[in-house]
Amino acid sequence: MIKSLFEQLDSTYHEENGYFIPDLRLPAEEELPIGIWGQQHLDYLKQYRKVTYTNLLTSGRLNAYLADIDRQAQKRFERLIEGMKQAQGKRNV
Repeated sequence: MIKSLFEQLDSTYHEENGYFIPDLRLPAEEELPIGIWGQQHLDYLKQYRKVTYTNLLTSGRLNAYLADIDRQAQKRFERLIEGMKQAQGKRNV
């Protein structure tokens, strides 16, 4: 008997109500901490960029992507605050 492509990839099925349902799993992904900026970007992706969200999720890159966005946004936020401190300090002198 010829195997389907799904079976050739060593995937399995389970039966529900007479239908064979493939056992699909997302790729393993390293859990990285995601701060407020990453969480906000996740909400944005889910609401406005559903295809990008789905592609990142199913490829196993969502967590790494959000952690990177969070790091970039945090650095930018810190630079902005530092610039505001310096500008405030020059006015008070």
